[in-house]
Amino acid sequence: MKYGEHLKANVAPEYGPEPYLDYDKLDEIIRVLSKQVPSSADQTSRQISLTTPPQTNAQGLAADVKGETEETFLKALDGEMAKVESFTLKKVTALRDKIRATEGNIRDSTDIAKSNGDPLAKDSRERLLDQAEDIAEDFLRLEKFVNINFMGFHKILKKHDKHLPNNPCKNFYVNRMHAQAWVRGDYSDLVVRLSHIYSSLRQDDLAKEPGDEANQSFLRSTTKYWVKTEDVSRVKYAVLKHLPLFLQKTSTGETDSQFTNSVYLDNDSLELYHGRLDKTPGAIALRLRWYGVGDPKLVFVERKTHNEKWTGEVSVKERFMIDESEVHQVLTNTYPIEEKRKAMLAKGKSQKEADEWEQLVREITQVCVSKQLVPTCRTQCMRTAFQIPFDATVRVSLDTNLCMISERGYDLHDMKVWHRDPSWVLEPNEITRFPHAVLEIKLQLTGGNMTPPQWVTELQNSGLLYECHKYSKYVHGCSVLLPDDVRSVPYWVDDVSLRDSINASGGSRILADSVAGVGSGANEVYSHLLPFGDVSHNRSATAVGRTAASKMASKGLIGDKAMKGDGPGLFNEPIMEDDFLGEDDDYCCSWMFPFCSRSNNYAMAIVAPTSIQKIEPKVFLANERTYLHWLHHGVILSTIASGILAFSEDSGETWGEVYALILLVVSLGFCVYALHVYLWRTAQIRSRIPGRWDDPIGPMALGAILAVILTVNFGTKLWEISQLQN
Repeated sequence: MKYGEHLKANVAPEYGPEPYLDYDKLDEIIRVLSKQVPSSADQTSRQISLTTPPQTNAQGLAADVKGETEETFLKALDGEMAKVESFTLKKVTALRDKIRATEGNIRDSTDIAKSNGDPLAKDSRERLLDQAEDIAEDFLRLEKFVNINFMGFHKILKKHDKHLPNNPCKNFYVNRMHAQAWVRGDYSDLVVRLSHIYSSLRQDDLAKEPGDEANQSFLRSTTKYWVKTEDVSRVKYAVLKHLPLFLQKTSTGETDSQFTNSVYLDNDSLELYHGRLDKTPGAIALRLRWYGVGDPKLVFVERKTHNEKWTGEVSVKERFMIDESEVHQVLTNTYPIEEKRKAMLAKGKSQKEADEWEQLVREITQVCVSKQLVPTCRTQCMRTAFQIPFDATVRVSLDTNLCMISERGYDLHDMKVWHRDPSWVLEPNEITRFPHAVLEIKLQLTGGNMTPPQWVTELQNSGLLYECHKYSKYVHGCSVLLPDDVRSVPYWVDDVSLRDSINASGGSRILADSVAGVGSGANEVYSHLLPFGDVSHNRSATAVGRTAASKMASKGLIGDKAMKGDGPGLFNEPIMEDDFLGEDDDYCCSWMFPFCSRSNNYAMAIVAPTSIQKIEPKVFLANERTYLHWLHHGVILSTIASGILAFSEDSGETWGEVYALILLVVSLGFCVYALHVYLWRTAQIRSRIPGRWDDPIGPMALGAILAVILTVNFGTKLWEISQLQN
């Protein structure tokens, strides 16, 4: 389908076709220009005559007889950009007016409720929530409008340069478009004000008090996801409906994100990198973190220690704060620990707190010297945090504009210089920009309750998030920026969506065979964990494994709305390159029960709002254990049958021989079934097809057959005994 038709099919009814890019008009101008063969300009002439007629063709007519020139296309393009920009800014102004009105309604309703001494009425709260939801839907609709036009301009410019290679203009106009307000504008203030509205209606300030959970034991679960750029605003809205933004104060007001820098320390052999990559028990990561733009003033020295859950220990993160001038002392083990400890006690800190602080500082300063740690890699991002004050049940962070910068190759001046000067020019191989946002969900599960809140589950299954098992910004940065120093690389570097960014940073040698022509090594084993697929398996770069839930999520349909199929034309949209439906899976025992058809499973996959199935490497081991258990039972049955058959032949018992032969057939069925289920489930795990991976029918069928045989044998023996007594 042509993009012009796709654009028309996705026109918002509230907007109409007028404000959208007129793709067909620009396309027609390109077609006319491509059919013309104008005489080429004289590239050597440096002078012109204003009285000389224009160049003519073979008939003696002006070369551009139809009047369509390159100038016509460029003027039309400028007009379309101005039209889209004007409409976008007008809608943003209208959205701000709506938010202002809703904020006024909340203040009025709250004041009335306080004057009456009553809480905010339920009907008033629902009415205000509806207003906030309408504002959010308008904003997401506007963002979709911007995205579809943005993509349209990219495609029409690419088409222009393809058909008119003598007059390329894509690079110039793309850079110009990125400088316009409708593309570069930061409208995060709308998100901040929406967060205030939802927080006021939830009354988050009354939800918890400091120290409410100080004495409760809990288990913290952390999961990391990749989020496509076009889905960031929708994910933010899905979270802020339940958690308030952790706002940052700036000179221009409040913003929903904070500039975050983290400098990671390692030695020449990248010992800490390989420890974190291999998930060695006790492996540590050390970093120096500061917040805000400009030179750091306060620096957090942080240590993360990895422990596997099966060992009974949990991974921990510890940190202490120092002044920027003291970083040199920490890195050289000259930090005045005793003086700082006395100052802490003088300020009222307890003896226990001082002891724990001292132990942490001594361990970090000593390891910096003993392992000869130096600045190795820096991560930069804009971090948006969500959390109810004094309530750590659910914490969410979203990192956008994520990039990694190499901290190698400059003079440290005996650790006095520990990060690059912002004024230094970075070479292409010294920085890599991550193409996705990174979402981190931290759940505090208390009292044996291992079930996360429903809204978290709905978000995880919305099709907007793509889990990347054990993803690490530091590990990714080192593997891409220091390809000559690393002995092994993480599995996710083979994800097809990262290929361009890795190649742009000069790290192509770490990619798989089909990408860079070098050995892929063990990474092929973990291809099932890649969020967007890998080239070697010929997967699309548009999120393999996504079901129709992804399309629903792009319309804001999450959870119950997705199940009900709300929204116009949900299944009638044309499938473009960004709309990829996952493969429908075969039911495990379709060979045994033909009524379980592929079409039924496909329909179920279309309706169910499931995302890519969560996979961990231990799932493969569980599948192998299940296979061995089934084989074990099959071998036991075959051994029993062989014994019965041997004794029956000696005694001449006919029924015993028949019974033994039937048991042999059943034992063979157990083994065949075990092999079939093992291969089927392995394929399901590798492809991460959403749906059930268990087989509730096969075991029941085999168990029923075995029970019938045993019952018949028991009845036969009872009959023989009764005959002997008679």
